Amino acid sequence: MSARDQAVERLDRLVSIETPTGDAAGLAEAQRLVCSWLDPVIGEPGIIETVDGVDHLRWSGGDAPSVLLLGHLDTVFPTGTIRERPFRVDGDTATGPGVFDMKAGIVIMAAALARAADPGGVAVLLSSDEEVGSLTSRALIEREAARAGTVLVLEPSLDGALKIARRGGSIYRVELTGRAAHAGLEPWKGRSALTELAHHVLALPELADPDAGTTVSPTVASAGTVTNVIPEHAEVRIDVRAWTLGELERIDAEMQGLTAHTEGVAVEVIGGINRPPMEASSSAELLDCARRVAARLGHPEVEAVSAGGASDGNFTAAVGARTLDGLGPRGAGAHADHEWVSVDSMMERIELLAGMLDELALG
Repeated sequence: MSARDQAVERLDRLVSIETPTGDAAGLAEAQRLVCSWLDPVIGEPGIIETVDGVDHLRWSGGDAPSVLLLGHLDTVFPTGTIRERPFRVDGDTATGPGVFDMKAGIVIMAAALARAADPGGVAVLLSSDEEVGSLTSRALIEREAARAGTVLVLEPSLDGALKIARRGGSIYRVELTGRAAHAGLEPWKGRSALTELAHHVLALPELADPDAGTTVSPTVASAGTVTNVIPEHAEVRIDVRAWTLGELERIDAEMQGLTAHTEGVAVEVIGGINRPPMEASSSAELLDCARRVAARLGHPEVEAVSAGGASDGNFTAAVGARTLDGLGPRGAGAHADHEWVSVDSMMERIELLAGMLDELALG
């Protein structure tokens, strides 16, 4: 089987195993599949680490690994999506749920390790909850990143460009509690959590600073039970992104200080800063390495970009590990029905990653 055929066959098998965050059975099946690829190459069995009931998969890379390869197995697509959008390849384009974010990156990782001179000296961590903020895997990611000191993240590229900086992010849930009352008989006795919700949904985006690249976005909201009852409970979830820790801290102070606009309604803010920003300084040396390897291979010049979204690379950079992100393939449509990857770019990335692993192993 050619290297390209193997990559496509592996991608088909991995995409066809549905792994929405929280689906323990699907994630376990995907972990077994990846272990069948990596165990013989690395020379040791993968280790399952369970944190708060969630299983994450890793290989140690020995006592002093030269690099940590980082990725995640979970996707945003619910079980059953594969029946609606099965894996397909049309020429250079592969499609299917999770193909871009980030199952192709895991296939690239496995193939590159098989080409590396010392795969046993490479640590690998594949988490299971990245898509919901890495709440159980964060400490594990930070520990392994600090141990290796160098991290290559197999998240997808941005139109082929490596990601040298990322915005940080915060996640909040604002819970509002008022008083229920009959909407027809005595609505004045109620205290509407929904009315209070409306105030916050309109006011919170005003905290953003477009010039600084800071966004504050209400994304999910709920309120009420039935039509003829003044809503006693409501909640809204808020997504915050910023290029600097100072901006995240500014928004956090505003969020923690929220007060009610409606008399008799209580406001509770849950959450905080989730991922600190990944600054370009953490990627500089690794970007130089990628460019040297690409030139040696005869690849096009490696481009670099700053990305608005966050990843687990934000955590690794924050603990002081050199971090380069976006080593996955070219494609588009993360979290969308039109998600796709270029198979040609997967093959190019396999060569690039293998070359980087060899160079980094030499110190």
